[in-house]
Amino acid sequence: MPEARDERLERLAQEYDELRPRMVRVAYAILGARSEAEDVVADCWTRLADADAREPVRDVTGWLTVAVARAATDVLRSARVRREQYVGPWLPEPYVDTTSPDPADRVTLDETVSYALLVLLESLSPAERAAFVLHDVFGMAFAEVATVVGRTPAAVRQLAARARAHLAERAPRFEVDRSAHDAVLGRFLAAAAGGDLAALLATLDPDVVLTSDGGGVVSSARRPVLGADRAARFLVGLVAKYVGGDVEIDLVEVNGASAIGIREAGALTSLVVLTVVGEQVARVDILRAPGKLAVANRPGPL
Repeated sequence: MPEARDERLERLAQEYDELRPRMVRVAYAILGARSEAEDVVADCWTRLADADAREPVRDVTGWLTVAVARAATDVLRSARVRREQYVGPWLPEPYVDTTSPDPADRVTLDETVSYALLVLLESLSPAERAAFVLHDVFGMAFAEVATVVGRTPAAVRQLAARARAHLAERAPRFEVDRSAHDAVLGRFLAAAAGGDLAALLATLDPDVVLTSDGGGVVSSARRPVLGADRAARFLVGLVAKYVGGDVEIDLVEVNGASAIGIREAGALTSLVVLTVVGEQVARVDILRAPGKLAVANRPGPL
């Protein structure tokens, strides 16, 4: 009956709306691009409604998670070609939260899609990335992950193990809590803003990696800057360019952690995201690509 179908569709839409933030996190973790993640989730609503019209979907959460993950993995495979042709280093799109989130929500966001994790995930193949994200981050069973990547559960288990081993080689052996991260960030910002090279060097790991993403649209370093001395001198030179201009520097929430936002004439033009290990900075990621910052400026919970 039409009325019953309308009621069913309304309930389905309500359940989809409730699940949407988690689905966007799933797609975002796989893709590293918020705009593409939102497109994937929106497209899966149409698929869900069509599937339910043919036969009622009893487990909407499970159906939608698999559909979103599969679609995001397919998009990632084609996106990898574009990223290989990108001008300069490609960094994941950040999520800048302008809504002062509840601390509990902030912890959840950081655990699922921290920026440091997104950067590391770029080193994996699409299948390895999907297996790791879905199993290790979101807790899906290997049998469910197998339906996403088109492999057997045993093969998916191997994919996740390879991903885990690969990340362990590149990832920090331990993570700092928020207060320790903020303390290091404060020292880093004070030293950089004051042009104090020695103090800045003290905040950097000797093997720090600095990456700048301008997307070929604005000026940025075309190759990663390696080592504390080179990175510190690069940063001091960068800060010197802003002296005397209409520039504001403040702290913003990026993927659940504090980062540095640089605004020129009121517009966000750069984000500086730090990965802190122990009491030093292991990575400095500078996002300057206007398209990524435009997406990051949009308010609303992820």
